[in-house]
Amino acid sequence: MKRCLPLLLCLFTLPVAAQQSQIYAAPQALSLAAKSYILTDFQSGQTLIGQNAHERVEPASLTKLMTAYVVFSALYQKRITLTQPVAVSERAWRAQGSRMFIEPNKLVTVDELMRGMIVQSGNDACIALAETVSGSESDFVQLMNKEASRLGMKNTRFANSTGLPNAEHYSTAHDLALLAVAMIRDFPEYYPLYSLREYTYNKITQANRNRLLWLDPNVDGVKTGHTEAAGYCLVTSARRGERRLISVVMGTASETARAMESQRLLNHGFQFFDTVRLYPKEQEVIAIQLWKGAQDKLKTGFGHDVYFSLPKSQADKLKAKMEYKQPLVAPINAGQKVGVVKFTLNGKPVAEHPLVALETVSAANFLGRAWDSLRLIFN
Repeated sequence: MKRCLPLLLCLFTLPVAAQQSQIYAAPQALSLAAKSYILTDFQSGQTLIGQNAHERVEPASLTKLMTAYVVFSALYQKRITLTQPVAVSERAWRAQGSRMFIEPNKLVTVDELMRGMIVQSGNDACIALAETVSGSESDFVQLMNKEASRLGMKNTRFANSTGLPNAEHYSTAHDLALLAVAMIRDFPEYYPLYSLREYTYNKITQANRNRLLWLDPNVDGVKTGHTEAAGYCLVTSARRGERRLISVVMGTASETARAMESQRLLNHGFQFFDTVRLYPKEQEVIAIQLWKGAQDKLKTGFGHDVYFSLPKSQADKLKAKMEYKQPLVAPINAGQKVGVVKFTLNGKPVAEHPLVALETVSAANFLGRAWDSLRLIFN
């Protein structure tokens, strides 16, 4: 006879309000002079504020964030090295738009090309790197789109490594924020390149176009972009203490506007939102009834730190509902998913995290399993 496994729901309130000793005003409305924008918290991954964030736009040189991501991946996989000399192709040398001025008769290293791409926004550097990693830019673009899909960039498609205009080349503010978070998270050893204010190659010094590197000491990256159709765009990362925010501003009217609107967006996030760590990784959240095991309780928690970004006046409105199936039967392995915790703010879903076993529990002996089988029949 088959037994139905009922879904047991546990509802509990998180003790977040206790961490907050001051009452803050609710976030004020914010309007930016941009076609679209988004502000994301790096630790929690939550969107704090946005407008038209899922609207497809031309990414211009913000494309080079993905170009860099694929190059960093190739370095991590040891398919290329920083000191590797690169012979510059004629196609890379003749690249249109911004350039680092590499030459076909002069070897250049991968490290130099990375700096030329990141600081000088060199299209020639992008093509040279793409050809080094994949043999051709077209094959490299396939890797770019594969990574975009893996990262959840659902409204993004790349047609080149440079960001030059193409009808089949587009992204969104939301997707570019996902990419920026992934790059900082996955390749922290290379991210400091984005804070360089200038770079000299071939006796030509070019300044980083990100003005906020000079204007705001909290800003340490990321990338500018501009074409006539895209307008002036900027992805920015800023850190204050342990908090890091990512802003994406698309389609402003000038270099000054993209810097000022980005700074307004970041200041808004730091002023009106808090990010708190609700649960450290592998801290016990609840002990769940376990059947047919060497012990009758299973310690559960999260396999990662659980962060939340909340308006400073609304922490006490965060609720969590835990869902798991009963009966939960041994054996259970540490790290095994046993349920899910769904978080809501003011009754609206904001996130969910898998609940995992924090310990391995083997099956009980024959008598123990038989006894629990009887108990389950009468339960």
